[in-house]
Amino acid sequence: MDYKTAIRVDPNDNVLVALKNIEPSIEIEPGLITKEYVPAKQKLTSIKFEAGDEIIMYGVTVGAATQTILPGQLLTTENVAHKSSTYTGKNLEFTWKEPDLGDLKNKTFDGYHRSNGKVGTANHWVFIPLVFCESRNLEMLKSALRKTLGYSFDDPYTTFAQELRSSFENGADKEKLNKISSGSDKLSQKPLFANVDGLKFLDHGLGCGGTRDDAKTLCGLIAGYITHPNVAGATILSLGCQNAQVSILEEEIENRDPNFKKPLLIFEQQKYGSEREMLNNAIRETFIGLIEANNCKRTPAPLSELSLGVECGGSDGFSGISANPTIGQCADLLVGLNGSVILSEFPELCGVEQELCNRCETDALAEKFAHLMKLYNSRAEEHGSGFKDNPSPGNIRDGLITDAIKSAGAAKKGGTSSIVDVLDYPEQIKKKGLSLLCTPGGDVESTTAMAGSGANLMVFSTGLGTPTGNPITPTLKISTNTELANKLPDLIDFDTGSIIRGESSINDLGKDLLNLLIETASGRYSPKAVLLGQDDFLPWKRGVSL
Repeated sequence: MDYKTAIRVDPNDNVLVALKNIEPSIEIEPGLITKEYVPAKQKLTSIKFEAGDEIIMYGVTVGAATQTILPGQLLTTENVAHKSSTYTGKNLEFTWKEPDLGDLKNKTFDGYHRSNGKVGTANHWVFIPLVFCESRNLEMLKSALRKTLGYSFDDPYTTFAQELRSSFENGADKEKLNKISSGSDKLSQKPLFANVDGLKFLDHGLGCGGTRDDAKTLCGLIAGYITHPNVAGATILSLGCQNAQVSILEEEIENRDPNFKKPLLIFEQQKYGSEREMLNNAIRETFIGLIEANNCKRTPAPLSELSLGVECGGSDGFSGISANPTIGQCADLLVGLNGSVILSEFPELCGVEQELCNRCETDALAEKFAHLMKLYNSRAEEHGSGFKDNPSPGNIRDGLITDAIKSAGAAKKGGTSSIVDVLDYPEQIKKKGLSLLCTPGGDVESTTAMAGSGANLMVFSTGLGTPTGNPITPTLKISTNTELANKLPDLIDFDTGSIIRGESSINDLGKDLLNLLIETASGRYSPKAVLLGQDDFLPWKRGVSL
């Protein structure tokens, strides 16, 4: 099917995005002819720029020319520098028009109902050390319980390695070994506890040696996971003398859930006569706790109990015009259904701050957001960096040549609704609607934070491909282009490439995505990251992380 060569995203833009490879001397619009080859996803100028002229995309400033650029030329890091608009607090009133919800109003999902009224989309038991000194003991529990209880399997890589060894022992040379292409999957063992979706082991390198604020922040994040509706119970390992004390964790749990009633098993090694005594007790008490966790079964719940975290990573030049707007439409539908949405990655909101300030429901929220953004960027600049350094080499290679270009497209994931709250890491969501959460732009730090803040589902757009997942929150990968979806089908759950080809609308795909989320929340669809066992957990140690 023939489709547009390039697109002007906003009527006020003075650059266009190439939707496919464009040869020189091609007329893009009346009078606009390419001066050179423009690869798909890259940007080309629609007017003449002189050094210092502002480049507008998505209707906002995303850069400035560093030299003369003629109409129809390619934008590059050689002729463009990062620049973004200034911002203050809320300076315009905002009114949101809710999308048409249609038959979504009557839909439910099958979730795990908790005693505090929250509903989970999964039912996991978590094992978390309070300090890195307990990492080995965490591994001992993992080794003892996962296979015994039916939560591990012989993956194809293990069987592949075993086939190579067996062939070598039987005399195979290099030529024969190179003909062995892969191993075969072995069936996973049936879990002993049918209603417990998984045992999740969340290791990290923190808990001591940092500041007292670091310890409190870590305990706050861990408390967010323990009180999360997708978690049935927790086994916590402590050494005893570390900064991240059990008392701090208990205080953070109390702050998040004053009537906390889940099984919480805490084992402090310095109180036991031996490692074996502690681990035997941990295994026994966890096993008994899992019996209780297994009693919880899925039952219908309203869609208002869904809390969606939105993320992007491995982004490309199509992210802001296909996958991210689709996620944003899905987010708007969920907000219209009285659900919750979390938009994070503050370094990737650079350039759209004023729009987000204006969407805040109160002046105080707008001022809090502006303060967090300016404080974050100033700390990065103190270390010789700044938001301008956020785009990765892969981002730049695929058309995101300034942070503002990347950010203006990334912000589309949050949809168009009012902002009901602004949260600082690791605060939890408190209100229905769209909340902003201060996190780095790093994929795993951000997804780790959103799950800790209460997201019981996550969607993750990517144009280049990424395996990222989360231990407790099902994470769906959304491709910006069909080529990626076909290339990496083991990573991608949902393809928005038909938008680039002009075959689908953002509105239709947004609804399709929400329906897939309902299937996921009900346990009827398993995201690729879940099938791969992609349990990424990386706490943010507050500092310069873009």
